[in-house]
Amino acid sequence: MTHGYDTGRLNLPFTGICTFARSPYHPDWSTIDADIAILGAPFDAGTQWRAGARFGPRGVRDASTLFSFGHAGAYDHEDDVTYLADTKIVDLGDADIVHTDTVQSHANIAKGVRAIRDAGALPVVIGGDHSVNIPCIDAFEGHTPFHILQIDAHLDFVDERHGVRNGHGNPMRRASEKPWVSGLTQVGIRNVSSTARDGYEDARARGSDILSVRQARALGPRKLAARLPANTPVYITIDIDAFCPSIAPGTGTPSHGGFLYYDVLELLQQVAQNHDIIGIDLVEVAPDYDPTGATSILAAQVLMNLLGFVFHARSTHR
Repeated sequence: MTHGYDTGRLNLPFTGICTFARSPYHPDWSTIDADIAILGAPFDAGTQWRAGARFGPRGVRDASTLFSFGHAGAYDHEDDVTYLADTKIVDLGDADIVHTDTVQSHANIAKGVRAIRDAGALPVVIGGDHSVNIPCIDAFEGHTPFHILQIDAHLDFVDERHGVRNGHGNPMRRASEKPWVSGLTQVGIRNVSSTARDGYEDARARGSDILSVRQARALGPRKLAARLPANTPVYITIDIDAFCPSIAPGTGTPSHGGFLYYDVLELLQQVAQNHDIIGIDLVEVAPDYDPTGATSILAAQVLMNLLGFVFHARSTHR
């Protein structure tokens, strides 16, 4: 991205159009040329309680401008690394959402993820409720089997309730059914859950490794990351309610006792260093429940750091 130091424009974060991290807007999904492609999935009809995650992509994009002052990359003095200096990011805009039509809306999201994959870019999807993970995983049909790392307060392993199979309580159950998903590590699961005991038993029978926040902290990020199978690609799905609502109140289903920022950041850094990350989604940001904007900023910051970790690891492993 050409920054203000070269062009004479300062381009402060509050100016311009809000794409993710002020990256170029690229609405033509047939001509994607990038390392990373951002896709909004503003669908929240899978929600069982408070709606509002349909505005998550807008909120996260807006917050991400905080991290786009125009410097060439992002220097981290602790790691002594300049992240994302030579990484091309484009923002594809949003998948089209058809109100009341889950099937078509999910199909439109899957179409976007497939277009990103066909272009050889890393798909990064911003939801929306957690049901948007279902079409994201569908779009990987035919991929070499991969593992899913879910960071979330809830297990999301409900099979079916009153005919509902594709709501935000179902995505990990749907993922477990795919032959291209080899297993799941589900981290941050805690307290009263939307999944009943039989769902937990089903998840473990299918090979899921389930850890609460307290169990994850007792292990620490290195030992926790080491539980993921070695030499296996990883898809990462992050529900913002994995974080404590003291720092992330802007979500439809907050759950106290969640992670703090570095709990998640250090885990993601370890996983990115040791695995090929093939896709990312971040879901359930509902900006209207957080007038401070802190939840959207947290989501944007986590994504920016995670993308930096992924592409730094790729450059050092070549």
